Amino acid sequence: MGQAKKSSKTGANPRPALPDSAGFATRLLAWYDRHARPLPWRENHDPYRVWVSEIMLQQTRVAAVTTHYQLFLKSFPTVQKLARARGPSVLAVWSGLGYYRRARMLHAAAKMVVKKYQGKLPAGSKELRALPGIGRYTAAAIASIAHGEKIAVVDGNVERVLSRLKGKSIDGEAAWQAAQDLLDEARPGDFNQAMMELGATVCLPQQPRCLLCPVSPFCRARGELAVEKKAPSQRKREIRYALARRNGHVFLVQRKEDESLMPGMWELPEVPRNGTAPLLSLRHSITVTDYTVRVVEMPIPEQERGRWIALSRVGALPLTGLARKILRRAEIL
Repeated sequence: MGQAKKSSKTGANPRPALPDSAGFATRLLAWYDRHARPLPWRENHDPYRVWVSEIMLQQTRVAAVTTHYQLFLKSFPTVQKLARARGPSVLAVWSGLGYYRRARMLHAAAKMVVKKYQGKLPAGSKELRALPGIGRYTAAAIASIAHGEKIAVVDGNVERVLSRLKGKSIDGEAAWQAAQDLLDEARPGDFNQAMMELGATVCLPQQPRCLLCPVSPFCRARGELAVEKKAPSQRKREIRYALARRNGHVFLVQRKEDESLMPGMWELPEVPRNGTAPLLSLRHSITVTDYTVRVVEMPIPEQERGRWIALSRVGALPLTGLARKILRRAEIL
């Protein structure tokens, strides 16, 4: 959208520092009711389902979560089933989502919910924050969506919307207070989801779709405010893995339990570069590193730590995301 017109001497009213909360909420919720994406975790407000979705959505794109969310709920449809599950089984179902500490914290919290709260997730945001893996944002999201608590949420999308509404960058406690001031107390959960939806689909970081914005009359920036921090530059690295197969088995190694990343997960053995032509190549990114992955088919020395795993059992193991990607490309999974 073009620049906002300046106030003239004839008495044109300047835009307010913050929008009128009632008028803003009315427009936003009407838009959300018509245009909200039909995401599986929005089918009902069951606290367990909301909780699982919010943990999965931490640091992960919506598109990547959808399939994993449905698979996870099929495997662990209730908090009781999740609490009774073995750790490796939880990690196996989580495999491919990354940031595996989230799965471990979710599993630990499920056990606490069953033991301390008789299998019912606490309703209040303050009580929710006592559970492993649940911070301020996640607690507010669960409490407002599942139980109607009158509490606002702030994530990256909401922070961007608020900054553009005010015409200047806003973060930290100021953002939380601004979000709370705007909150529609009759529909807090829907309001919070609408704010996040607006940031994810309309008030985009680089090219905001201002012509489609339902609350553009309240916006001071009209898309002109650059509020995104520069992404860190990506490092590039090449790694090689060995794929060894024999008699319906594949050779895998398990990461040590004291590893800082993905402890206890299974993967293919890494090997140094050599003259062997790769069986396949692929790209894989983890945080700020882009990997070029070469997979070579070769026998594994007997002294190599690891185990021969029956192909029928491989899919049930907690595999690293990269191992799962390789085994799918090799048509083992």
